[in-house]
Amino acid sequence: MSTHTPRLEPGRGSEILIEARRLGAVLRVAAVDAATGAEAVAIGPAGDPGAVERLAVAKLRRMLAAQRGGNGVA
Repeated sequence: MSTHTPRLEPGRGSEILIEARRLGAVLRVAAVDAATGAEAVAIGPAGDPGAVERLAVAKLRRMLAAQRGGNGVA
């Protein structure tokens, strides 16, 4: 089963789409930047979905910052 959740990043003006898919005891979360289509994936324990989602979003932010020439720290 997978879920899709759009999320607006406060103060950043960008929409991040979240897809979560449970694979047994593991949760795979993909964070996709709606404007660029860039995607970052995090995999972690299904018992802590918030942490896995935060990790996926953080990875996406860092990737986007690197593409813009930044250091990835927000």
